[in-house]
Amino acid sequence: MGVDADPEGRVSVSPSKRPVVFLDRDGVLVRAYVRDGVTHPPAHLGEAEVLEGASEGLARLDGTGFALVIVTNQPDVARGLQSRERVEEINDHLLRELPLLGAMTCYHDTPDGCACRKPKPGMLLEAARRWGLDLSHGFLIGDRWSDVVAAQAAGCRGVLLENAYSGREKCRPDHQVRGLVEAAEWILNQSSGGAA
Repeated sequence: MGVDADPEGRVSVSPSKRPVVFLDRDGVLVRAYVRDGVTHPPAHLGEAEVLEGASEGLARLDGTGFALVIVTNQPDVARGLQSRERVEEINDHLLRELPLLGAMTCYHDTPDGCACRKPKPGMLLEAARRWGLDLSHGFLIGDRWSDVVAAQAAGCRGVLLENAYSGREKCRPDHQVRGLVEAAEWILNQSSGGAA
């Protein structure tokens, strides 16, 4: 049966591991904002606009048995530019509105040298332990090179959403797409019609 969460958020894991699709948050599920040529996450819940196709793509993956988990770097918290509470408010909103199992968030900046900030695979590995997920049949959909590298370091396949800031030259994605629906279709094809 995989992983189930009851209405109070408790999670039970069956002996068989569930395949997973990890999702970067900003630029994949919600709009990323470009200011002075640099992308930024939504500053507050009012800016957390779910991207076109996100609900449809997630519904298709969820309907075939994949666990769906956000993995997001939020270094603006460490930089003093954002509060942890606002990040969690956006995450909680997405968990209520979309068929997501959970969210893993790294609040560190690069100089902190943590094991969780992508391109390191710490968030993916912790999610797999927490929810009994099968990384060998896992995928990560992201809009940056660091997403692809983190996926592959964890034993998953990395799907890169094409954009001007992805840093494509720094990684070798398993597949490139233009949006989440296209990513979902590719994943389902790779999985022979989905997960059991």
